[in-house]
Amino acid sequence: MSASNSQPVHTQNELDVQIPLAWERLTFSSLGGVILIVGAPDTGKSTFARYLFRRLTAHHERIAFVDGDMGQATLGPPTTMTLALNESGDDSFPPTGPRFRAFVGGVSPRGRMLPTVVGAHKLVQKAREAGAAAVVFDTTGLVDPTQGGGALKRAKIELLQPKVVVGIQHRSELEYLLLPLRLSRRMRVIDLRAARAVQRRPAPVRQEHRAARFRLYFEKARALEVAWRRLAVFPAPTFKPHQLLALEDDEGFTLALGIVTANDPARNTLTLYTPLNSLEGVDAIQLGDLALDTHTFRETRFR
Repeated sequence: MSASNSQPVHTQNELDVQIPLAWERLTFSSLGGVILIVGAPDTGKSTFARYLFRRLTAHHERIAFVDGDMGQATLGPPTTMTLALNESGDDSFPPTGPRFRAFVGGVSPRGRMLPTVVGAHKLVQKAREAGAAAVVFDTTGLVDPTQGGGALKRAKIELLQPKVVVGIQHRSELEYLLLPLRLSRRMRVIDLRAARAVQRRPAPVRQEHRAARFRLYFEKARALEVAWRRLAVFPAPTFKPHQLLALEDDEGFTLALGIVTANDPARNTLTLYTPLNSLEGVDAIQLGDLALDTHTFRETRFR
């Protein structure tokens, strides 16, 4: 199905954004299952995903939303993907129901492709187990095939088996991906043009967004000593100063993030800066690729 962005727009107050008429003309009652939203940065992809979630609550009792953009996360801290479920009859966004989080370990899928697709699969599976009739999945903006964007999107499609793929393009940057999908009976493809009202966000603005999200997440953090030998450590217990890590439950979902502030090899203990109050329910430590300053919350990547 194709829709144009050439129509006038109006404001939907509850989202505080301009909604193209092309979006409103979609037949929302026919949409269900996993709905994968694909687009480059600054196309209105995430805005459309939120809009779609709100509209689908009128047609399904339980809806799931997956914030799959670990770099520009809105439902959780950067380096994670978050599943949020609505309560029955609730159309608010963000959803007020249960949440589950998967740690990717970086702020981009580049170099973390496997954790990205594994995390995506776990979150969608959890949504299905929770009885979600529709799962709106907002993906990352990595779509450049020369940087692995095409391989990543195809892997997600194969693994998640979406009923619908929504492609939002400025021009034809997604045609390499969408053209074969339109010829397949496995799914439905909806074509949308990039929203004209979207403002481009340069790299420094995106970096500041991440720092602000980290700052908010660690606002009530405290020091917590961890006897790490009692836990599984992935991929190996090699801890670095200021390293960001995830404390996970026995299903592999993230209970909390932590920043390494001290390491005592003689006692096999770590001191973490984390909002988690205790290790109750913690099964494993998953190490990430970033060092995070506990004052500025700006990240650097380990080399």
